Amino acid sequence: MRLSEYFLPLLRENPSEAQIVSHRLMLRAGMIRQSSAGIYSWLPLGLRVLKNVERIVREEQDRAGAQEILMPTIQPAELWRESGRYDDYGKEMLRIRDRHDREMLYGPTNEEQITEIVRASIQSYRDLPKLLYHIQWKFRDEVRPRFGVMRGREFLMKDAYSFDLDAAGARHSYNKMFVAYLRTFARMGLKAIPMRADTGPIGGDLSHEFIILADTGESDVHVHTDFLETDWQGFDIASWEAPALQQVVDHYTAIYAATDDVHDPQTAAKYGNKIVSRRGIEVGQVFYFGDKYSRPMGAVVAGPDGESVALEMGSYGIGVSRLVGALIEANHDAAGIIWPKSVAPFRVGLINLRAADARCRTAADELYGKLRNAGVEVLYDDRDESPGAKFATMDLIGLPKQIVIGPRGLAAGTVEVKNRRSGERQDLGIDAALAHLAAPHPLPLPASGEREGPA
Repeated sequence: MRLSEYFLPLLRENPSEAQIVSHRLMLRAGMIRQSSAGIYSWLPLGLRVLKNVERIVREEQDRAGAQEILMPTIQPAELWRESGRYDDYGKEMLRIRDRHDREMLYGPTNEEQITEIVRASIQSYRDLPKLLYHIQWKFRDEVRPRFGVMRGREFLMKDAYSFDLDAAGARHSYNKMFVAYLRTFARMGLKAIPMRADTGPIGGDLSHEFIILADTGESDVHVHTDFLETDWQGFDIASWEAPALQQVVDHYTAIYAATDDVHDPQTAAKYGNKIVSRRGIEVGQVFYFGDKYSRPMGAVVAGPDGESVALEMGSYGIGVSRLVGALIEANHDAAGIIWPKSVAPFRVGLINLRAADARCRTAADELYGKLRNAGVEVLYDDRDESPGAKFATMDLIGLPKQIVIGPRGLAAGTVEVKNRRSGERQDLGIDAALAHLAAPHPLPLPASGEREGPA
């Protein structure tokens, strides 16, 4: 994509309404635009990141054996009355009436809707287990929406729901999602620590939140220092069988980590100064709540002996749109965003320092075409702007690699390749730069030369 044609409304100054880094940078980088309090339009750059996050979430749900469906945003109130939550949920639920005066609601979550679907479709234990998920927009009328997409009223969520015959099967489903979450966040380069958590309005007696530690976090958390030293990027599993999954879950839950709601100071005191208190950002939560919804809503099946058995259920959420903000909180510097490669809107930013120079323009156009033909997503800054403005733009939007083409480098037969995260710069021949960037796993850079253009 040529930047001269791209819709990227950058802001030079920090917006006064933005209180945290991710909100400021998403507005400055032209990723989002506020529609009303807590509700945002996603512009092209932001939407590309959102879709990449969604893709990783979807791939790991599929890998864990979950099946994707799509449920509506608008739900009938009677379903929530069956579960007993309609009057209890609170003012966060947006209640509406259609033209026939039927009570409806904009779904804040989907336990009732999915239970109705399953109870109408599954009658025998032979049809179990089932693990279903969807990725859908939700609405919760927060009293104080703030921090951009981190605490908005409208947001994109992944919700999965498990249905099993007994507690042992339900625990296996819970463990599948627990491990799928570890894989999901590791693929995004995030250190998301599983912590014991309160079940809140979802209910149940077993829950873990996945928390990213950040100074701008929304809540207090308490965590053993062993978690701070964990190499999350190397996380993987050998098997999805029950014993292997239980071993992984046992390992991570044996290390003390708890949100403030369930923190036990007496237990934490046993670890001495190994427990540290930090601020955290929740990016996902898993729940096991048994028959809390299935029993009152009549989601029962015929068991092996012919008896009626209420389904054992679990619920598993990931804040897809919230993750974009959390990723920025965990990956930025004074110049702007630093995207992990797995979620970056483009892999490479190509900068032509002298758009009016015919030789630079020809070389940049040719390299742009070769990168695209090699399947590399590239944003080409072909604008007639100063070199400083172009460097500032690329650093702000945070693409993993930058290629700089200028007269001095071309005279020497080289272009400059910059690693946005490390700041490392190398002068390479054009073919070598192309081979490096087009490789599925980028090749090591050769020895460096001088940098092209101003600092």
